[in-house]
Parts: sequence; C-alpha cells; structure tokens
Amino acid sequence: HELNQADTVGIPKRRAQRIFTWLGRFIIVIVGLILIGIVYESRSEATDAKRYPPPGRFVDVGGYQLHLYCSGEGSPTVVIESGWGGSSAIWGWVQPEVAKITRVCAYDRAGMGWSESSPEPRTARQFSRELHILLERAHEPGPYVLVGHSLGGHIVRVYANEYVSEVAGLVLVDPQNLSEHATTAPNSGSRPGKYSLPVLAAHMGLIRLLAVPLGAVQDLPPHDKQAYKATSVSPRSVHTFLDEGVGMSEGAVQARAVTTLGDMPLTLLSRGKNLDDETMASQDRYLNLSSNSLRLVAEKSDHGIMVEQPDAVIGAILQMVEMIR
Repeated sequence: HELNQADTVGIPKRRAQRIFTWLGRFIIVIVGLILIGIVYESRSEATDAKRYPPPGRFVDVGGYQLHLYCSGEGSPTVVIESGWGGSSAIWGWVQPEVAKITRVCAYDRAGMGWSESSPEPRTARQFSRELHILLERAHEPGPYVLVGHSLGGHIVRVYANEYVSEVAGLVLVDPQNLSEHATTAPNSGSRPGKYSLPVLAAHMGLIRLLAVPLGAVQDLPPHDKQAYKATSVSPRSVHTFLDEGVGMSEGAVQARAVTTLGDMPLTLLSRGKNLDDETMASQDRYLNLSSNSLRLVAEKSDHGIMVEQPDAVIGAILQMVEMIR
C-alpha cells in the first residue's frame, strides 16, 4: 500500500518535469530562431548597403539627412513625392524618361528609402516643410512641377499652398481619398515605438522573408526592383511606415484646409480600374482646387500607376512641362 502511494505521488512530479523539460527546449528553440533572424537581417542589410548604394546625395534638413536623386537638365524642375511608405526607387520607370526632357528629382521622405529618420510628426505640413528645406539647401531652383502619388497628393497640395511662388504646376497621380468633411483631426494616438511588433519582426528578418506576399517587391527595372525591396523591409522603414500611418489623419486635415490654388495648372491622373464613387468624388474635389485643371485616366492601371502603366505618368508629366514652357 505504501509503495503504491509513492508511485501515485511520483506520477505528477514526473509529468511536471517532462513539461518543464519540453518548455525549456521550446524556449531555447525560440530564442535560437530569434538570434538567427537578427543575424540574418543584420547581414542582409550590410549586403544591401554594398549592392544598392544611394544613387543621389544627402542633404541635411535640420539634424537629419534626406536622400535626393536628381537627373536631367532643363526647366521646370519636376519634383516627385511618393505615396505612403514609398521611396524614390519606385519611380524607376518614370524618372529616366522624364530626365530626357527636363530636370527631375525624386527623394526619400525621412526614414524611408535611404533617408535618415526624423523626430518630427509625419504629417503633410511637416513633409512639405522638409521638402522645401531639402530643395533650398540642395540648390535645386524652381519653378517646380510637383508630382504626388497617393499620400503624396496631400503633401504637394499643402506645398503648393505654402510655397505658391515656387510651384508652376501639379500632377496628382491617383491621390489618396480626402473626405469632404475632414475638418478636424481624430485622435490618431501616439507614435509606435521602436519595439512595436512589426518593427521587431523586421529586426528578425521576417518582413524581409515576407516581402513578396506583403507586396514589397514591385515590377520595376531589375536594379530598382531590388533596391526598393531592400530599403522597404528594413526596420527603419517599417517603423517610419507605421509613423506615417499615425500622422495620416492630421495630414488629411491640413490638406483639406487648402481650398483653392487659383488658376495653377493641375493635372489629375486617375486609375482606370476599381475607381469607386467615393474615390471619384474625392478626385473631383482635387480638380476643383484650380480653375485650370485637367483629368486624365490610366485605363489599364490600378492605384500604382507609376509601376503598372508608367507611360501614362510620363505622358502627364511631360504634357505639364510643355504647357508651362
């Protein structure tokens, strides 16, 4: 009877030991995988830095440097503003063709592409200020034709209002929807930390491994394609992507506050696919900003027109350049 009782007491003890053993092994495996991921990401970033160096130059805009890539000669200078989370490399089809006709500059907003991060809020007004300082300190004179894709539409709208004497015309490439009633900014919350889950995933190389299903690989010229992927999956870019999302509501209010641009030449290039009523109404309001506006449609493209139908973007830009000349 005493032996049976000892065996009975020993069973849960052995079970607990096995559980702790497996739990310990599981923790060791997880920690090992995390360390492997961190090493993988670190080495991949070092390799990318050698393979895909920035094609342009760096300009200090107030304690942090932005990457600016200009090519071509002539006036007016075309300045390209990317959409949410975008970088200069995504214009790989467009910039070389525009550069055959006039000066064209693409840049990376702070924290995206090759640019250093900024401590400032990621809103349309702050973006426009940084761009103004960048062009001024880079000695890239106006007048400018501002090209804004998606979120970039908010930014160039604010820029054209605040620095009107520098802007000769706008080309809006499927600009991000802007509500007619965006008059107050909702509470967008605090900026995500450097140790938020997506950023930690990037540090472990998971975002890099998931680049294709996440859409970080674009149909671009080979070198631009790989450079765009390399800069998009870095922890810095992922962190900034989240920051830009947090500042989007306030930026929309800032853009909505610009109600007229007078007779400034404005071309809006709409996507031809999946253009719903809400998007069409928003784009109509963009057109109403100027008494000298024109709508074009990229019939074969969805939102990413500069990748899916770059000829349409090139044509819209060059048409604007010729009009201003």
